[in-house]
Amino acid sequence: MHKVGESLVDMITIIGVMLGGALGGMLRLWIGSSVSRYASGVFPWGTLTVNLTAALMMGAAFGIWQASGENPGALVWAVMAAGLLGGYSTVSTLSLQVLRLWTYHPVLAIVYLVASLGGGLAMIAGGHLGIMAAITT
Repeated sequence: MHKVGESLVDMITIIGVMLGGALGGMLRLWIGSSVSRYASGVFPWGTLTVNLTAALMMGAAFGIWQASGENPGALVWAVMAAGLLGGYSTVSTLSLQVLRLWTYHPVLAIVYLVASLGGGLAMIAGGHLGIMAAITT
């Protein structure tokens, strides 16, 4: 049986994730379409930009929390990671774009997939290491 306080925390978390996801989705639309407007060709520059900046932000947040020695708490992490950055970045769009590119441009599909996954890992590490270096100097 749930206690009243636990239900309230669950509802606050749900609302926080929902609001973070809405904000993240709006940011994804704005940034992705802005980048795509200036980039030409069939390569999905907007989605790549969004996914890489999401990874950079996630790495930076992890670095801040690790360096501070503080646990951000389940609510803060849920709102930021699942809500804001979950709404901002998208693997389903990446997957669809790889499949669509593969149909007519298989080499570009591979380049995009490698750039997204490798770049995402590099951005997470870069954000984390950048914050750690800034805090320790």
